Amino acid sequence: MKKIALFGATGQTGKHVLKLAVEQGYQVKALVRNPDKLEFHHEFLEVIKGDILNLSDVEQTINGCDFVISVFGHVKGSPEWLQKGGTVNIIAAMKKYGLEKIISLSGGGLPFPEKDEPKFVDKIIRFIMKVAVPKILNDAIAHHKVLEQSGLKWIIVRGPRLTNEPAKGSYKVSWVGVNSGTSLGREDLADFILKQVESDEYLYQMPFVSY
Repeated sequence: MKKIALFGATGQTGKHVLKLAVEQGYQVKALVRNPDKLEFHHEFLEVIKGDILNLSDVEQTINGCDFVISVFGHVKGSPEWLQKGGTVNIIAAMKKYGLEKIISLSGGGLPFPEKDEPKFVDKIIRFIMKVAVPKILNDAIAHHKVLEQSGLKWIIVRGPRLTNEPAKGSYKVSWVGVNSGTSLGREDLADFILKQVESDEYLYQMPFVSY
């Protein structure tokens, strides 16, 4: 049975990734700051209490796993370089324990010029992000550079405005401005993220998932 190291399991998307992973037969080790926030418990789930910015906590989580899924993100009061710093720790732990592949979540504001063809509205959204939440956008860009230089197998999954609507079971996988929509349910996003564990179709790329 394959084991996933999951970071961000108490988040709005992470809780769906966690539930879906154990339902599909994966074992999961989840690093969480506050285990009381976990709404889900299962015999396949091992919870590690700790901080993504503490290397020893990250190492404890990754030790014995086969893959990494990183869906942690900024909340109120987060350090400026949370995603970059956490990703640096994850990569170090992956190399220590011989893991090769990580799937990371980011937003549609993170550019992927190799495939994106942003329309006017996409450019407006990115401009607003640069002005309103530069910390989050800059951190996302920095985390991408860290992954790119890691020598590991990585996929960055991007999404638009996320909703809590029930899963539709179908969605589009494309690039920003290329047959892309403006919203996506978190359950369907979790489904796509989990599919990347066994698939290398989008290796070293940043697919944009939407309805």
